[in-house]
Amino acid sequence: MIELIVLGTSCMQPTKERNHVGILLNYQTENLLFDCGENIQRQLRIANIKPAKITKIFISHWHGDHVLGLPGLMNSMAADNFSKKLEIYGPKGTKKNIKYLLKAFVSKKIIDYKIIEIGSKTKKINFEDFYIESKELSHGIPCFGYSFIEKDKRRIKANFIQKIPGILLGKLQGGQSIQYNHQIISPKEATFIVPGKKITFIMDTRPCDNYLKLANNSDLLFSESTYLDEHKEKAREFNHMTAKEAGLLANQANVKKLILLHFSPRYKDLSQMREEATTVFKNVICAEDFMKFKV
Repeated sequence: MIELIVLGTSCMQPTKERNHVGILLNYQTENLLFDCGENIQRQLRIANIKPAKITKIFISHWHGDHVLGLPGLMNSMAADNFSKKLEIYGPKGTKKNIKYLLKAFVSKKIIDYKIIEIGSKTKKINFEDFYIESKELSHGIPCFGYSFIEKDKRRIKANFIQKIPGILLGKLQGGQSIQYNHQIISPKEATFIVPGKKITFIMDTRPCDNYLKLANNSDLLFSESTYLDEHKEKAREFNHMTAKEAGLLANQANVKKLILLHFSPRYKDLSQMREEATTVFKNVICAEDFMKFKV
């Protein structure tokens, strides 16, 4: 089971109802934070999540509304006795920028952390049961989208579970043929593949080819939707998207569900945002702070 909680849905300026952006993904023992807007540590507390539970952070780009929560969050993690090594992934310059951020204030404690910078080429970051794919987007500065991709799992068919010893079942699940009762049983005969889930995070961009490639066949697509179509000139000027553009791209990418966020605070009622997106893609949700999803 993959669980997600939206920690912020506003863009450059937070509002009373909407924090700067951040999305937490929980999978097994991992808690992955995608972007870290200002005040994310408080959003985590409101959601009853200890900051020290975070294991990895993925930064899309270095505009303030996506990163200003980093020093406060890292300080809170230290106060919560975070004892592992935090992994932080982001564009080139992330090492230098975090160094400057942490030098800007005096802290008694600092957590152990490791920074992995991502180049402009598509990158696949491999972990045991999942991997993260990154692609550079179109936002005027180095900016990345990320896909969390769960690896496919091999499951044993029920009738074989009942008659084959556990140690042999483990071999079948590992993709090996076995011999049992003088018969050779192949994985193809005794198992089936459960496709992994795919969740894509595109926080800031103009429409581009890499948006489509990254989002392709996603179960969930979290996408920026800063403007309505009536303000599409502003979207172009500031390298953002409209709700309708996000819907069109979700349609082309064969996405199952589109979740809009990163809204301009000029819009108090987001029903029009959803209406515009649903003219071109039906399964659309406008995210609210603390909204949860399970896939």
